Amino acid sequence: MNTKNFYVTTPIYYVNDKPHIGHAYTTVLADVLARYHRSLGDETFFLTGTDEHGQKVEKAAAARHMDPKAHCDETVQRFQSLWKRLGITNDRYIRTTDEYHKEVVRKILQNLYDRGEIYKAEYTGWYCVGDERFFTEKDLVDGKCPECGREVSSIVESNYFFRMSKYREWLIDYIETHPGFIQPAFRANETLGFLRKGLGDLCISRPKARLSWGIELPFDPDYVCYVWFDALINYISGVGYLQDDAMFEKWWPASYHLIGKDILTTHSVYWPTMLKAIGLPLPKTIFAHGWWLTGNTKMSKSLGNVVNPMDMADRCGVDAFRYFLMAEMSPGNDANFTEEGFVTRYNSDLANDLGNLLSRVLKMTLRNANGTIPTPGALTADEEELKREVASAIDTMESSLAALKFDQGLAAVMNAVRAGNRYLEKTAPWTLAKKGETERLNTVLFTAADALRQFSVLLYPVMPEKMAELRKALGYTGDELNDAKIADLRTRPCDLAGRHVQDTSGLFPRIDVTPKEETPAPAPKPADKKKKAAPVNVFAPIGIEEFAKIELRTAKILAAEKVEGADKLQKLQLDVGGEKRQIVSGIAQWYTPETLVGKTIVIVANLKPAVIRGVESNGMLLAAKSGKELKLVTIDGEFASGAQVG
Repeated sequence: MNTKNFYVTTPIYYVNDKPHIGHAYTTVLADVLARYHRSLGDETFFLTGTDEHGQKVEKAAAARHMDPKAHCDETVQRFQSLWKRLGITNDRYIRTTDEYHKEVVRKILQNLYDRGEIYKAEYTGWYCVGDERFFTEKDLVDGKCPECGREVSSIVESNYFFRMSKYREWLIDYIETHPGFIQPAFRANETLGFLRKGLGDLCISRPKARLSWGIELPFDPDYVCYVWFDALINYISGVGYLQDDAMFEKWWPASYHLIGKDILTTHSVYWPTMLKAIGLPLPKTIFAHGWWLTGNTKMSKSLGNVVNPMDMADRCGVDAFRYFLMAEMSPGNDANFTEEGFVTRYNSDLANDLGNLLSRVLKMTLRNANGTIPTPGALTADEEELKREVASAIDTMESSLAALKFDQGLAAVMNAVRAGNRYLEKTAPWTLAKKGETERLNTVLFTAADALRQFSVLLYPVMPEKMAELRKALGYTGDELNDAKIADLRTRPCDLAGRHVQDTSGLFPRIDVTPKEETPAPAPKPADKKKKAAPVNVFAPIGIEEFAKIELRTAKILAAEKVEGADKLQKLQLDVGGEKRQIVSGIAQWYTPETLVGKTIVIVANLKPAVIRGVESNGMLLAAKSGKELKLVTIDGEFASGAQVG
């Protein structure tokens, strides 16, 4: 069993889809994770691929008068070419039409059938072609699919079923006793809520009379396998299950299944029960990330607001696009994509901070040290301070990696980059050069260059091409350009002194935004001198007995996301002294979800529950508002959640 090696997967994407920012985010996230673990010296395996069976594929191929496999062979290239363009370093690309995968699925089906885990029965229910799933009457929302909102069809037919219901209590207990299994934690609560409503058996077949494009059931040639049952097995077939015992032993269980929150149920209910029936251990962590929004709306093909990652990569550079995806979204929460937001982060973090620091160091070294990074002299408090900032960034990046909070790790690195720029301002190497203080100048140039060297290692998994370019500017050559291992930062001594730097035309050229023409604001009307100042509000006093009825408590924000379809509302998951709570609050225009996580706030804990936009809210947070500005009432420093206030 895999105990040390790192195995990460993405979902396998529908081969019919056109890759969009959601696909790109999950795959880049997996790639960054894989690169970081390789950088730490861990043996790593990264699996991605495409889901190529099912009714939608069959219909799309028929519309093109093509064989379904030929259709898949053509459309799969959209994903494969994009992953190559985005620098994705997957170890295997699995297709569910691969013969080895189909053979594994057939063996699993036969084994489960032989052991009575699969049985045949008549089924009456509602079927969604878009999601290729059956739903009961109570599952439907306004008579439509609860997942995608499409129309559903009533179907009565004989099918084969997997005895999923028998594992309900086991799965509830497993989730409750393995807090790291489903992340973020509030997604585990969602799954538990789903399970506690009851769990039926899973229909795992489709009659060939209705659908022929799938893996034929080995025990009944009149049926093919349900596409989700087939697809989930890729996570084990892709690492040698029933084919290569040594390979499978090395990599399973998976370290992370990375998924979007919209496929949480299939991965946190279907897949664990399937594995239990098969007799295999469960993956260590299923991590469900949020959606990319445009404004307050989820990106979708029907709305025409999907961002094409190829367009963004071509316009702004692959590495800048990768950096934006990792820095902008706090995994687990939704994130907003706007071109303005992309440009702002690019110019601030990459052009103004990192690019500027490199440019200053290179120019000063070329001008005052003959282009050679000098040997440092005695260190002062200024050098020690910068070294502490960089060391803190390394620590934070490693802890953020373990917690899957890349945005926090990248924020720490950028804080250290800004500390590097402050260091140059404080030590003023240009003044040292004018005064002829060569030894002190050498120390400053070396120290700043060494900080850049370490930044190139920390940021390499996110921006491999640009960090190789940065290392080349510092004098590294050949294999050294990509030999950027976090594991070496604490053990390998700095080898910069004596290297010849190379000037660059700008690592991250600033993106200039041409401002739109603005209509001049109307001139303010002259003040009416006769008007008197508004009277000061007089607050009606209350007695202490009334105030005592209000229970104020501290609460720590564990997660936050916007309420779908509501511009102003945020849904917060809170820890109140060990109790998990959900609060809905109208603070979206002042706080983004990622800025809220980790804050300790004050709430009214004994407010009656209310349902706001269909979401239950248990309490109310405190905030102060003046004009158009709003600030949360927060606790100064670290403090226990659930503490009484007042």
